[in-house]
Amino acid sequence: MAAPNIVNVTSIIGNSLSVAVGTSATQLASNAASSGKVFKINSIVVANIDGTSAADITVNIYSAASLGGSAIAIVSTVSVPADASLIVTDKTTTFYLLENQSIGAIAGTASDLVATISFEEIT
Repeated sequence: MAAPNIVNVTSIIGNSLSVAVGTSATQLASNAASSGKVFKINSIVVANIDGTSAADITVNIYSAASLGGSAIAIVSTVSVPADASLIVTDKTTTFYLLENQSIGAIAGTASDLVATISFEEIT
């Protein structure tokens, strides 16, 4: 499990995706073991689509690509007001997701939160 040398990059592929966040860990990004890639996480935004109630969000980095292993919180039980968004991380706080790591989100309330992640897959 070695991170690629990002001085000698062969490709950078931009990715963005949005997912409804459930009350158990919902995968936002996963970097497989021995992928030969590193993911530069540019932003994670969580939107509350419930028009009346706030909902809590937790976003973790996991020590395994399948949302397994140890979970380290990026944000923990942060309340997102009704019809509002929370910027979990943006271009000023980018970080790298190494091989055999993943990012997952957990909502305090089902069907209220949508997470959007933007990242660069570097090889």
